[in-house]
Amino acid sequence: MEHIIQAPQTPFDPAGETAEDETVTATRRAASVTESSRANRGWWNGNADEYQAEHGTFLGDDRFVWGPEGLDEVEAQLLGPAEELAGKDVLEIGAGAAQCSRWLAAQGARPVALDLAHRQLQHALRIAEEHSARFPLVEADASALPFAGSSFDLVCSAYGALPFVADPVRVLREVRRVLRPGGRFVFSVTHPMRWAFPDEPGPEGLSVSGSYFDRTPYVEEDEEGEAVYVEHHRTVGDRVRDVVRAGLRLVDLVEPEWPEWNTQEWGGWSPLRGHLIPGTAIFVCEKDA
Repeated sequence: MEHIIQAPQTPFDPAGETAEDETVTATRRAASVTESSRANRGWWNGNADEYQAEHGTFLGDDRFVWGPEGLDEVEAQLLGPAEELAGKDVLEIGAGAAQCSRWLAAQGARPVALDLAHRQLQHALRIAEEHSARFPLVEADASALPFAGSSFDLVCSAYGALPFVADPVRVLREVRRVLRPGGRFVFSVTHPMRWAFPDEPGPEGLSVSGSYFDRTPYVEEDEEGEAVYVEHHRTVGDRVRDVVRAGLRLVDLVEPEWPEWNTQEWGGWSPLRGHLIPGTAIFVCEKDA
């Protein structure tokens, strides 16, 4: 029976969940590493059900989708050709319901799905009951990966962890530590350009509303001023420098174009905006041998 492995430093605390009826206020202010981790763990625990209900069909049970545009790893092969994944040890960071890991398992890889939110991993357990693939589910913070060095051939993250952490270099260094020499790390995030535009899918989202260079985090606060959701902005240059500072080598930067078949809206992502400005940035990195 598949189960969730909890890292000792991040026990599940139901009190940390975001209440559905909680009044929140959006602002831009500083948010520390600890505050960001606590807020986002609570948010994803409290909103996992709604997220999976709204986006589960698009994500599928065993697809590897890099972002709202719908770029599929079957076509992108950013981790390498599918036929070469068999036997590879792969860590997925910010796995959610582990859809990507499930696809990797179907290719013969040996995935480990890690997420900060207990409730997200419970959805992974729910979906697992309908599939034969079995692999470890680990509840832990990406800034402190509970694995020995050089444990994985590949690490991947589709909108997981990196947009929500105050110190992305710490995560990237942890990834480098657990990667084997010659290993690859591929991660997708909101395209930094999007931060200069309103998070709206319609025409109102096409006019610049702020400075691209304003790195002040987006924070949602409760009535006591406690952060309940935090997202951190990094420019394209920041992301590249983060990769280099962590000791990884950037080998590609992919900006998926919006395909004609995709007619859905997902938050501020939409066909209207997707045909004009990039919504996702995918960084392909390697650890030198």
